Amino acid sequence: MNTVDRNMSLTGESSNAISNQQKISSFIGLAGLAILVLAFFNTNFPNKTLWLSMSLGLITAGTIWFSKASYAHKHKGIKNDRVFFNSISGRGFWGWILGIFVTGFYVVLYFFPEYMGLVKDGSNGGVIALFDPLSKALSGNPASQWFVYGTLYTIAILAFGIKFIWKYRHNRYEIIRTVSVMFFQTAFAFLIPEIMARLNGKLPYYDLKNIWPLNYYNFERYRVNSFIDAGDVGMGMLIFGVVSIFVISPVLTYFYGKRWYCSWVCGCGGLAETAGDSFRQLSDKSLSAWKIERWVVHSVVVFVTLMTIAVIYSYLGNDTSKYWLTKDVFLIGSAAIMTLVFVLVMVFKRDQLQKDAKYGAIGYFVIILALIGFHYLSGEGNVFLFKSETLRKTYAFLIGAVFSGVIGVGFYPIFGSRVWCRFGCPMAAILGFQQRLFSRFRITTNGGQCISCGNCSTYCEMGIDVRAYAQKGENIVRSSCVGCGICSAVCPRGVLKLENGPLKGRIDSNQVLLGNDVDLMDLVNQK
Repeated sequence: MNTVDRNMSLTGESSNAISNQQKISSFIGLAGLAILVLAFFNTNFPNKTLWLSMSLGLITAGTIWFSKASYAHKHKGIKNDRVFFNSISGRGFWGWILGIFVTGFYVVLYFFPEYMGLVKDGSNGGVIALFDPLSKALSGNPASQWFVYGTLYTIAILAFGIKFIWKYRHNRYEIIRTVSVMFFQTAFAFLIPEIMARLNGKLPYYDLKNIWPLNYYNFERYRVNSFIDAGDVGMGMLIFGVVSIFVISPVLTYFYGKRWYCSWVCGCGGLAETAGDSFRQLSDKSLSAWKIERWVVHSVVVFVTLMTIAVIYSYLGNDTSKYWLTKDVFLIGSAAIMTLVFVLVMVFKRDQLQKDAKYGAIGYFVIILALIGFHYLSGEGNVFLFKSETLRKTYAFLIGAVFSGVIGVGFYPIFGSRVWCRFGCPMAAILGFQQRLFSRFRITTNGGQCISCGNCSTYCEMGIDVRAYAQKGENIVRSSCVGCGICSAVCPRGVLKLENGPLKGRIDSNQVLLGNDVDLMDLVNQK
């Protein structure tokens, strides 16, 4: 008969020992990983389909079995499980080893794919060759390092997603959200793009759930030409990409906050929530980290905006008889859109911005407009005094590779699971801007029920001191909040609630917390 663990202490079990089932499942998962390591060192497997299936199957089965042994027989609810005493989840020796291993993998993946067996003109070798049968079955093409990465990425989200569901099975919101992330990663980011490449060879690979500025490369000349050459399907996808920026994304953010993307759709967020769940408590909650976060992530937004404008400008023409969208029209239109957004925020929402945020917005706005005004001095094909290709390569290297990949995932065991989302993701910054100023989404708090246990702040992967809001009974409306709902899931008193509704007709929680009289009839009469 299975026994139920009744230990409810904050520090978890007194022993570091793992069960026999966890040992066996760990061995199974490591056996699957060993096959990939052997392939990495050019071991030639005769039946690649069989060995690849064995590898991925063992990794998946081992992870799921370990997760079941860890959580299936425990009480539903909060599980601290020695997070600050475990070597991996508490920045111990094995945490650093894991961080170094994952970081090393990303360095090789991004900058030295030939060591993985990638051969541009010829047959692949190494671990990439092991994935050739699967790649050819889906897209008809040999595998690349990105196909290997996409496959392992998807397996990680699926396997650790099941672990996440077992761990938070007491919370319906977490289950639905995790299933959504697993679906979008498997279908929209992995299977559909591969199948579309097989059906339409002219169509560039397109992660259907990626929206600018995440897919900053989507408006490069070769991709735009590929979309046009692909016919109606390609044009539809190009138009969908533009509409997503200006219509779909703002509307969904207004009604549901940035969580519709960052916690329900995004692959980066999906990996952070599933495979990175064990490290969420490592996020820096200090005031200095928050200040750095604000300046760094919004500087990335400015960088990607300038880079995208420069890239598009570089291949537009000047002949008004041939093109309606000329270089000048594009620059003037870009400046007009940014000016409109800036004026609307400063006129209607300036009271919601802190002083440094106002100064920062004014400074960035002046810099961008000044660079656009000076574009005639940069020479033909250039804008912002730099070659567009230089800006693109710099952004792709610093942000697209080093920040989002090497640091963003490799540093999970050191700085927490949302380093990229907090400090580097331009998509998160833009959605956060909309959420902070225009969205109906908020996390409401019942301060009178808060016992200051600190679970909410501890497990906030975005570094928000949730407890400080809960103690005062204040609604949490933060641009960095991704709406993952873990703060609510780990609260033992039901203090926190994720909501999208209007504020009108609500009881002022501050008045309740202070013990003041609240006239309920006033609220009834308002309705």
